[in-house]
Amino acid sequence: MQKPISEACLRNQAPIAEALKKLLPKAAQLLEIGSGTGQHAVFCAKELPHVVWQPSDLAQHHAGMKLWIDEALLDNLLNPLELDVDQSWPALDVDHVFTANTVHYIAVSSVVNMFTGITRLLEKEGLFIMYGPVNINGEYTSEGNVRLDEWLKSCVNPLAGIKDLADLERLAKDQNLILIDNLAMPANNRLLVFQKR
Repeated sequence: MQKPISEACLRNQAPIAEALKKLLPKAAQLLEIGSGTGQHAVFCAKELPHVVWQPSDLAQHHAGMKLWIDEALLDNLLNPLELDVDQSWPALDVDHVFTANTVHYIAVSSVVNMFTGITRLLEKEGLFIMYGPVNINGEYTSEGNVRLDEWLKSCVNPLAGIKDLADLERLAKDQNLILIDNLAMPANNRLLVFQKR
């Protein structure tokens, strides 16, 4: 089996890691939700050696992810956990949670379950950092995002699609997670930083 490669990860991993360095300057335990190929986990764990990185995803992604993790040989990068946001969550001791390019792939009900699970894990002032495209006031921010949304709904899941920032803020606030930063990222993506209150 060859290592799975996500071209999107190759394009965005460096800007994400740079932003995380500023957001996470201290030693911490971090859970990544929806680690996919494992490329973000490897790249970011290498760039942030003071952060213990816990990848997670559905079981079918673990074999490919392990190829990246085993090759990297990083002391601060753990083996992946099985985590489905719509099922019961494992008990974890984490300071922060990160996810990239997952929220637009799943239904709103799953986003609600994600926020609910995250707020149970986080202590006060813990961060939930979310990377990906969002709509603003019900409008797409680029033609590329229009095409992405159409593809998601027709090819991935009819309940998937790019979510609106205001809706995400409301869902988060219901779980005591407050948006404290909204950073512009390459290719019309955002890095949303929520904090547990």
